[in-house]
Amino acid sequence: MIDGQPLACFQPFIDTATGRIAGVEALGRLRQPNGQLLSVGPLFNDPRTSSTALRRLDRLIRADALSRLHEAPLDWFLSINISPRWISRLRAGQPLPSLRQLQQQGVDPRRVVFEITELGGNSQRLSEVVARYREAGARIAIDDFGAGYSQLDRVLALQPDILKLDMRLFQAAARGGPSSDVVKALAQMAEKTGCWIIAEGVESETELNFALECGSRYVQGFLFARAEQAFFASDAFVAPFARVRQRYVQQKLAERGRLMQMRQQLAELMTLLQDWAQARAPIERLPQLDAFPWLLRFYQCDRHGTQLTPNLEWRHNRWQADHSYVGHNWSWRPYFYHLLAEGWDERRLTLSNTYRDATSNQYCLTAGQFFDNGQRLLLIDIDAAGL
Repeated sequence: MIDGQPLACFQPFIDTATGRIAGVEALGRLRQPNGQLLSVGPLFNDPRTSSTALRRLDRLIRADALSRLHEAPLDWFLSINISPRWISRLRAGQPLPSLRQLQQQGVDPRRVVFEITELGGNSQRLSEVVARYREAGARIAIDDFGAGYSQLDRVLALQPDILKLDMRLFQAAARGGPSSDVVKALAQMAEKTGCWIIAEGVESETELNFALECGSRYVQGFLFARAEQAFFASDAFVAPFARVRQRYVQQKLAERGRLMQMRQQLAELMTLLQDWAQARAPIERLPQLDAFPWLLRFYQCDRHGTQLTPNLEWRHNRWQADHSYVGHNWSWRPYFYHLLAEGWDERRLTLSNTYRDATSNQYCLTAGQFFDNGQRLLLIDIDAAGL
């Protein structure tokens, strides 16, 4: 039994380039006799709810959303959730109920994004239906991207226009740690496949900052607005978004400033260590380097990337040598061939992008500079956590 009047509420997508509302997602609600609005989510997740009743409820909510789209600005899009389970029940060639509803409400399919929710369903039938949505002019989004391995297969099969990052994974990633690297990698993959990224569940400034770092085209979440029956004005969040975005830019500028300061210190450190290396002095002649607390280790390679010396690390108030990497070749690592391409002729100091060290699990940067007439390369690994 489904109690209450079905209706659609709308949560806006904020365009990160402008701060304006670019579209809305239709979310189902049930109005109770006392006026309270309850989410239909628990009904759709309850296996005891009749699938026939759920399909009817879904279509009523969708019809309400589509009937009201004419009230929104013409450049807005409407995102509608579509379940693969129900698509799988359609007969081959059967008219699509969703497209029929668009036609009945006089909605241009180009204003609609069909958001594929859930895993499962018949993959072949899903691909066929998605192709028909596209042929009509609609766009395709995949919800909860990153929630399951099969999502990768679905992205390749459906080639969506938009990927919505899984909210739980995204919120965990915004707090840092390994999931942060995973989400950034997913975002980079999306960018390479031509997809726009939507970060949903943005509830704090930290999460918004992470969404911007991932290159999200749109953000959605309680930081700006909950789902409401009425549409917000297109520019309702321009000013608050601009303030938050400016703080993010200032943080990035501060990070860049710290990095530039570190580069100056690195140049001093590189000179000290190269002088020691040129003299082929013993380890006991190495200076104490308390002024460089971010130094993890340094070592030398030949110009072909083969490590010539042990890793030298300042630990427990003394220099210690780790010989286990002597003879290893690092020429395949991005920082090395970037050095070779950019730094060999000019002998200038170069600095890698931040990466996670597989051995220590630390975020690192690697600085390098050729010396000894370009025959040797001195490499310094830096703890990047402070950046």
